[in-house]
Amino acid sequence: MTEPQDSEIPDSLGVAELGMWRAFRNGSTYDLRARDPMRDDPFAPTAWGAERSVDARVVARLLLSGPPARPGRVAALKLRGIRITGTLDLAGGRVAPYVELTGCRFEEEVVLPECHFTTLRMVGCAMPRLEAARLRTEGDLHLPRCRIERGMRLTDAHIGTDLLLNQIELGADRQGQALAGDGLTVAQDLQAEMVETRGELSLRGAKVGGSLSLRGSRLRAGRGRRALNAPQLTVERTLYMAEAWVSVDTGNLGTTPPYGLVMAQAPAHGTRAQVFECRGGVRLDDGRFGDAVDLHKARFVLAPGEELSLRRIVTPELRFNAERPEEGRVVLNGAKVVTLIDVSTSWPGPGGLAMGGFVYENLVPYGHFPLSRRLEWLAAATPEYLPEPYERLATVLRNCGEDADAREVLLAKQRRRRETLPPAAKLWGILQDWTVAYGYRPGRAAVWMAVLWAAGTVAFSQYEPAAIKRDEHPEWNAALYALDLLVPVINLGQDGYWRMEGGWQWAAAALVLLGWILATTVAAGASRLLRRG
Repeated sequence: MTEPQDSEIPDSLGVAELGMWRAFRNGSTYDLRARDPMRDDPFAPTAWGAERSVDARVVARLLLSGPPARPGRVAALKLRGIRITGTLDLAGGRVAPYVELTGCRFEEEVVLPECHFTTLRMVGCAMPRLEAARLRTEGDLHLPRCRIERGMRLTDAHIGTDLLLNQIELGADRQGQALAGDGLTVAQDLQAEMVETRGELSLRGAKVGGSLSLRGSRLRAGRGRRALNAPQLTVERTLYMAEAWVSVDTGNLGTTPPYGLVMAQAPAHGTRAQVFECRGGVRLDDGRFGDAVDLHKARFVLAPGEELSLRRIVTPELRFNAERPEEGRVVLNGAKVVTLIDVSTSWPGPGGLAMGGFVYENLVPYGHFPLSRRLEWLAAATPEYLPEPYERLATVLRNCGEDADAREVLLAKQRRRRETLPPAAKLWGILQDWTVAYGYRPGRAAVWMAVLWAAGTVAFSQYEPAAIKRDEHPEWNAALYALDLLVPVINLGQDGYWRMEGGWQWAAAALVLLGWILATTVAAGASRLLRRG
């Protein structure tokens, strides 16, 4: 086997391009850094001269139809601290070599639509824009710590393993989007921690085979756009919109480059928490999440009319312990959650919450969440009376064995319903509430029965009625007679033997009527105590 001769190198290459060509054949890293932090920073205004510059057309030639590797080596493009002039256009191409660009500066946009890579890593690079619609990679796509002034497009892209966007900074394009990722498919994890955006992050219909992490990110909506627009998003594991622990000194996530997923739940020495912050609307409607949606300490800054929309999402667990939004609305209409984990101080106030048709099976509050606050939660979600949220909460509490709390919720439902009734019905409702609490406090009905029995006993002890049949009557007993009138069905041997006249007849009739009402209330309350579900 003969090694290709240097005569095969194009004659038009400059010094920097010639070094890159030879490094490509060796598979070695071509490093043109000045070893000065200011001069090597691709985001600094310092100019990089021709000695550090290569033409994008030469880079494209190496990647699409480059020379063979030297014997015993694997061809790869590994560049550090290099300025790439012109537009790097690989549209529709197939790139077989491994590509890793670190701390490089692109003068023009990078064009990769319908391009096929094995693995592509661009770490800490500066570029005006990245166009990569329908990009395909067999392995990873890594873009950590890059700064892309006019955003990037990954619509319908297919990433074979992981997509890593940690600490990327994205500006907005002319449509106000920082990341257009509609239809994006990621086979494993999508890590976008500590991301800074100045436009909409759009993931409509995206699919992630592992977890999607936005820990510590700061998303800011563009004009007329949402901060996060991801309806019909599918995440097989967990969506993290939570805080991240970062180094106090560097601000970096505390893992090895390129800064992978952080799972620590407690601060380590020399770290601080950076919360997930979203300034603008969030839309996660119709999303499917295999494990959980985690909003731990998230901050949503919404303007009037903007929403944190979780309509019709389906997830086994929703961890809603974010900071309370001062404005805007949280919408959970039609969502289906197995376990709702929440904090009393996270939910917005009246008019800021909607949850019609929201289904949950278990409640696990963080910290103290008294029933009175839970009822305020329902009231905030129903500015206009709706029975379903009250019935759902009562069912969940009853299934957990909290029958007394379930009755309090249903009593609160009846009181809310009373506000919608006409005056006569409202007055009757007030009477029911005051006397027997709509039957949800059966002990109160029993007390009323005892009071009425005592009053009846005292009253009838002042009166001796005539017998209906002179020779067929028991001995007169005022206490038993009053009790016989109050307790329906049961015959104590007093009622039916005495002739009541005048006002006493009306008093006896009143006791019979009140006895039926109160006894029915006590029976209904007792049956609720014995029955669950």
